Amino acid sequence: MNENIFKIKQRFNLVGNSSNFERALEKALRVANTNISILVTGESGTGKDVIPKIIHENSSRKHGKYIAVNCGAIPEGTIDSELFGHEKGAFTGAVNKRSGYFEAANNGTIFLDEIGDLPLQTQVRLLRVLENGEFIKVGSSIVEKTNVRVIAATNLNLVEAVEKSKFREDLYYRINTVEINMPPLRFRKEDIHIFFRKFASDFSSKNKIPQVKLNNDAVEMIENHNWPGNIRQLKNFAEKLSIVEEKRLLNSADLKSYLRPNSPQTSLVKSSKTDNTQYSDREILYKILFDLKNDLNDLKKITLDLIEDKNSNIDFQNDNAERIERIYNKNRHLNLSEFENIKKEKTIEPEFIEENLSLQDNEYEMIQKALEKNNGKRKFAAQELGISERTLYRKLKQYDL
Repeated sequence: MNENIFKIKQRFNLVGNSSNFERALEKALRVANTNISILVTGESGTGKDVIPKIIHENSSRKHGKYIAVNCGAIPEGTIDSELFGHEKGAFTGAVNKRSGYFEAANNGTIFLDEIGDLPLQTQVRLLRVLENGEFIKVGSSIVEKTNVRVIAATNLNLVEAVEKSKFREDLYYRINTVEINMPPLRFRKEDIHIFFRKFASDFSSKNKIPQVKLNNDAVEMIENHNWPGNIRQLKNFAEKLSIVEEKRLLNSADLKSYLRPNSPQTSLVKSSKTDNTQYSDREILYKILFDLKNDLNDLKKITLDLIEDKNSNIDFQNDNAERIERIYNKNRHLNLSEFENIKKEKTIEPEFIEENLSLQDNEYEMIQKALEKNNGKRKFAAQELGISERTLYRKLKQYDL
């Protein structure tokens, strides 16, 4: 083993000897002394957050601040203020001037976790910081400078997000100067039992109980399991066994009730050339949403035309009526009953359209369906919807589900 890798494992209390894991650590060490932006990819629970810490602690910025920001946990309405700061009176509740994370992390490192959840308008601001180190606080017109290294992480396929216009292409290329991928547990089979022993030992020491152990059959069983939740799931599994099982030496029969049967599992972060058949349902949902958005924009334009041309001729009104008819027929299969009034009256009121074709209404409905389909299990519902668990949790709070 490389001596530097050995030291890193000791310093950051890392376990595992798989070659793809050590390659990720070596890559982090190689780029540490540069100032380039890094994108850390990998499934949820693979330990992506350790890479930015390693890079920061081995860089020339190690004496500066290290700030980790979970982009998916910050509401869309306040994220610009959190990242870039705001002036007093910039919005309701802004009673004082506030520095954002980019200002506070000057000459240091900022880690943007779940960067795929950033709103598009915030992505524009972030791109400007990455390009020339400039930003403007919310409610200000003064351009400020910062010298910050940005490390981003995501468990989403950003190539796919770019294709769907959910992530800016120029920002993707700017943050993806070097990509470091954290492998999932199913590609680190030799490390699974090492992790289990560590988690079981830590839990027994903390709770002063005998350590639970596995015989050879049980070890083989956990090594052949997919572990879709990766290291986080394995830790919960080890702790659950330590509490529930009375025996301290367990066999494969003891583990069967705790492990769901394996299902075909592939990384959520994959090349755009890989097989996308498992995402067909999600693709359909995305298409419906974007079609609705386009139709909403079209209806808004018709409304503005009607408002601006109150005295317009009959032909103009009939043209708009035909456009409304086409939109109605296109979306009829979606069971949007609100379109019935539009079809009958051939008139549009702006407030009526905003309410009936709201993307939030459709988002609420899809989240409900995803939860029902997955028996209320948030993790699988999030995967079904193509969003992170944190984002789903935020949406559940937003819609009071």
